[in-house]
Amino acid sequence: MSTPSTGAKQGRSELGVALLLLVLGGWAVVDALRIPELQRRGPVDAKTIPLAVGGLLVLTAVLLAIDVLRGGRGEQEAGEDVDLGHGSDWKTLGLLAATFLANILLIDRLGWPVSGAILFFGTSFALGSRHLIRNAIISIALSVGTWYLFNLALGIALPVGILKGIL
Repeated sequence: MSTPSTGAKQGRSELGVALLLLVLGGWAVVDALRIPELQRRGPVDAKTIPLAVGGLLVLTAVLLAIDVLRGGRGEQEAGEDVDLGHGSDWKTLGLLAATFLANILLIDRLGWPVSGAILFFGTSFALGSRHLIRNAIISIALSVGTWYLFNLALGIALPVGILKGIL
């Protein structure tokens, strides 16, 4: 009895990725078709983007499956600058998790401008930047800027929190 060659098995995991993309794309399309018709404000309605994304996911899944079945292989990760011999950096992961948790807990109490600044600052610190003053200024500008973008340009009201009346 012969065993399948390594070459025949290699690359089949990519069919799993294609299947995952197909399921996600199908789900997006089915979900988009269930969105109720609302008043249209132009050529793009609430269904357009989810249908486009779902359709592109399905198309990508089909093209990936065809490529894999024809013998196509993904490139090895030669460009990655990751040493797989080292373990996870638990300190960085812990700092990032704490920063995201702080944002979740503080956004309703302090508002997006403050919790967003904490999120941006904590993330940059966890990822290794030690320019504290510069990071604080950039974090405040990003959080206030995104608050204004969402509120004024997009019409999505993010909580203002303790800065109510100031912003």
